[in-house]
Amino acid sequence: MTKCHVLYLACTAAIVGTGLGAAPAAAGHPHHVTHVVRQGQSIQKAVDAAAPGDTVYVTAGTYRESVTVATDGVTLAGGPRAVLRPAPVKKKAVGTCAADGNGICVTGTKDHKVKNVTVAGLTVTGFTRNGVYATATDKLTVRQVTAEKNGVWGIATEASERTVLRGNTARDNGDAGLFLANTVKEEQGATDTRGTQVLGNRLEGNRIGVTVRRLRDLTVARNQMTGNCAAVFVVGDENKPKAGRVTVRDNRIVANNKSCPKTARLDALQGTGIVLTGAEDSVITRNVIRDNAGTSSLSGGIVLLKSFVGTTSDRNRISDNTLSGNSPADLVVTDTEGKGNTFERNSCKASKPAGLC
Repeated sequence: MTKCHVLYLACTAAIVGTGLGAAPAAAGHPHHVTHVVRQGQSIQKAVDAAAPGDTVYVTAGTYRESVTVATDGVTLAGGPRAVLRPAPVKKKAVGTCAADGNGICVTGTKDHKVKNVTVAGLTVTGFTRNGVYATATDKLTVRQVTAEKNGVWGIATEASERTVLRGNTARDNGDAGLFLANTVKEEQGATDTRGTQVLGNRLEGNRIGVTVRRLRDLTVARNQMTGNCAAVFVVGDENKPKAGRVTVRDNRIVANNKSCPKTARLDALQGTGIVLTGAEDSVITRNVIRDNAGTSSLSGGIVLLKSFVGTTSDRNRISDNTLSGNSPADLVVTDTEGKGNTFERNSCKASKPAGLC
């Protein structure tokens, strides 16, 4: 029997034999099992065999498959040399994770949110839609995952609460590196995430670094964002309750000057730091925002504007940020009807209109 130190586990597990091993965890958790997957084996089979509290550990190698986790309390983990890529093209069952173009799916239902799932340490790349996609989850953790070169979103959550996205790298994805929303299938009021946290991620080369869409009670903090077309979007619409109560703090947002063309929903993007549109009661504080420059209607360091359906941004507090070298200005407010927005103690040189610095 050979010992291996399994990343993200609280114990040292034993790997049995040369095939797919199911090794009991250390004393104190007698019913929790570590299922070890080696290259050439099926991750999905191991996930299907896992019970609540179990871990599926993926060893180094390239795995051409999509994986769905729908069991509470399962951890799907691997090291940085464990890579998921799309399976070879063939007919896939309609509505599956693979058929929908996703790499890893964490899937609950309207009646039962899947709880306490962790996805950690894997690289997910080349999928036509999303690297990691989660819907109807509670207390999902995604940490130290690399999601790159996926067609739409790197890591995305919908209809989920108490999520933690920590220490991930999302680069060169077609839309947002990290995307969090109530739903994208219908128009409805913002939902309360009950304290979702987006912490310490690295976001590079995406259309948008982080998009928060129609949500409330969420924190985006200590992230590094560079080389995107835009760094952060907090987006609401005309439905009630409005999006808001989002805290964006202590992020480093530098030179997000990639150029992205106009879409059906959004103007061309370049040189955008943080955008608030149709959001209320949010706090933007202690961010370093510099050298984001462009000629888009959304360009600038921190930008407040009406939503694209005409909803104002109200009672947002922008304070204690350090801004420089942003163009057309460090602070840009085009939402002239927004009420109660405040700008305090920001270090900046230029604003539109003048006088906000």
